Amino acid sequence: MTTIHLPVNNIFTLLATFINIMKGYERINAALKGLQTDKIPIMLHNFMMAAREHGVTMEQYRNSPGVISDCFISAIEKYQYDGILIDIDTVTLAGAVGVQVDFPADSPARSHIGKIIKLEDIAHLKPVRVEDYRYIQIWLEAVRFLKEHFKDEIFIRGNCDQAPFSLACAMRGTQNWMVDLMTGPEEQITTLLEYCTDACLQFAKLMIQTGCDMISNGDSPAGPEMISSEMYLKYAMPYEKRIVGLVHAKNLPYSLHICGNTNIILEHMLLTGADAFELDYRTDINKIYNTFHETATFIGNIDPSGVLALGTVDDVKKKTLGLLSVYKDSDRFILNAGCAMPPDTPSENLKIMIDTARNFR
Repeated sequence: MTTIHLPVNNIFTLLATFINIMKGYERINAALKGLQTDKIPIMLHNFMMAAREHGVTMEQYRNSPGVISDCFISAIEKYQYDGILIDIDTVTLAGAVGVQVDFPADSPARSHIGKIIKLEDIAHLKPVRVEDYRYIQIWLEAVRFLKEHFKDEIFIRGNCDQAPFSLACAMRGTQNWMVDLMTGPEEQITTLLEYCTDACLQFAKLMIQTGCDMISNGDSPAGPEMISSEMYLKYAMPYEKRIVGLVHAKNLPYSLHICGNTNIILEHMLLTGADAFELDYRTDINKIYNTFHETATFIGNIDPSGVLALGTVDDVKKKTLGLLSVYKDSDRFILNAGCAMPPDTPSENLKIMIDTARNFR
């Protein structure tokens, strides 16, 4: 008997046709609109785990769009989830604007010092074209590859690295930036944030051109564990809102990620107009539900380290069921870890999280 081997795309299509199930793209898209889905939608922040399981180092991963896409294709085939979040590190935009970046062999790239030594040097910043930075192009090409491969079978989220406040923090250095916010001249602070907003908007425009299904940014230094809620409203939210406006003008949804306990800024975050929020496990899930369930989609928020990486299978199942139970009466929910999953996360832990969600409805 002849065996026919079908590409993964064709397998998904045949299953959807004969069993009448939703495609991954359809599940995520429905959740973003508050529409009912057949199963709990799942979109993973698993780039480090995907690379590790595919047998490549982070150095190999970050330097090849083909390797990046292969890692996610393998992860989709293994775990059968619905949406891919393409991420590389949290310093690509920083590198594009001239911040010194360190590239460890098997960890995501990182920065240690800022580019701007004195606040007054902001006046001498030269215009930047982020598309000229090699790692921006690799990121974009990987998203194009994945969108072309999965088409409308799997949802493709084009993450655009850091939002303006976080990029300003990287350019100035964290300690200096925190002092600037309390003592620095407003004009210079605003000038830097405008510069960073321009860089972020450039990246978002380029990402939109890849054909991805969603744009997102991270803005963790803007969370309450770093600055006050008043500072968030003044120095972070308005600039996040401008990126959301650009993305919406191109008819795409937008998601914002902030790490840590964001309880006191949840309502402020809604002012950005973002369609979805990906939040840390340290934010109270009941407060998230009460704030978002009617107006914005929540993405999250299993503890990636304490539960997914270090917990038992029973721990993962219990935490997943608890989270799903809170959101059982809302369609505005997408299951994920609360942040990036560690590379050594046990496969059986991720599988039980996904299986628990798939069997919940």
